Amino acid sequence: MWKYPVKYDVIVVGAGHAGSEAAYVSAKMGAKTLLITMNLDTIAKASCNPSIGGIGKGHMVREIDALGGIMGKMTDRCAIHTRMLNASKGPAVRAPRAQIDKALYSQTMKKTLEETNNLELKQFTVIDLSLENNQLNGVITKEGVIFEADNVIITSGTFMNGIMHIGDINFPGGRGGDLPSNYLSDNLKKIGFEVKRLKT
Repeated sequence: MWKYPVKYDVIVVGAGHAGSEAAYVSAKMGAKTLLITMNLDTIAKASCNPSIGGIGKGHMVREIDALGGIMGKMTDRCAIHTRMLNASKGPAVRAPRAQIDKALYSQTMKKTLEETNNLELKQFTVIDLSLENNQLNGVITKEGVIFEADNVIITSGTFMNGIMHIGDINFPGGRGGDLPSNYLSDNLKKIGFEVKRLKT
């Protein structure tokens, strides 16, 4: 094991939509932040749907925007088509939805994060939390590097113990073409966390 010589205030594990937002806001608040992802080329990747917003989700994008996040801004830059759903009905059921260029969205988010002060991006696979006297002090990667921080945010999405289902066949995977994060799930269980799966 090798201890990375810089200590961070916050480490965010996973660079999907939630991780990108968490890392961005953390850095903007002045915290020295590290965003760790298994693949720097899939930051904020829209896996299966090029839609941002819509019924039940459009309000969430607006809340992210109100709290200083950037999903709405990235969507504005990468939108192909926008519309207001249920425009002929009452205000309570109207919802903005945008179709995005998925590749451009991911590239634009990556560039924005790379240019954000107080934020570093690194490509590693986190397999465990680093504890000292039962106190969190960072993360441990599969590559043998310990990154130190007082706070760790895990935004692993479907990757922890991820399983791909195609018809009757299933196999480990985070999403099509990506590896799962199995060690982190197992090690979180060992230190007392309850780990469950959502089936979508």
